[in-house]
Amino acid sequence: MYYGMIKKSDVADGPGVRVSLFVSGCRHHCEGCFNAETWDFKYGDVYTAEIEEEILRAMEPSYISGFTFLGGEPMEPENRPFVFSLAKKLREKFPEKTIWLYSGYTYETDILEWAKTDEIVKSLLPLLDVIVDGEFHIREKNLSLKFRGSENQRLIDVQKSLAEGKTILCDENNLR
Repeated sequence: MYYGMIKKSDVADGPGVRVSLFVSGCRHHCEGCFNAETWDFKYGDVYTAEIEEEILRAMEPSYISGFTFLGGEPMEPENRPFVFSLAKKLREKFPEKTIWLYSGYTYETDILEWAKTDEIVKSLLPLLDVIVDGEFHIREKNLSLKFRGSENQRLIDVQKSLAEGKTILCDENNLR
């Protein structure tokens, strides 16, 4: 896997101060994408064990409230093994911190369907706190939305959704 950027003090892609990884590779090609250079699966640098260690070290300060996967597209099949591996290490080392994942795919029709046949997706979901799902739609762009760019995108509480067997949206006034 390649990645385009690591932000070690991101305040735009989830609540609090977060570490964020922008993975490379995306098949959505949304009109108006803010990060179109990451559509290329070989954009940026190769993701290595050393980079993973750098991310884990960046997560250590107490003021870091969580981690966010963005892209590109973290849920592309080529990226899933790396996303899962890092999410597992983050959850083990920092159980009190949240893990968010942005995906242009839709939770019910794509991600949950994949989880039925893809062990990586099935194992990844219990590690995530929030999925921001849906492609960016420029015609629905809304700068007043919290942590998303267009009206169709949703903040999904993954743990509650898995427990209740239905999609539960996050309480936007109580995000962590």
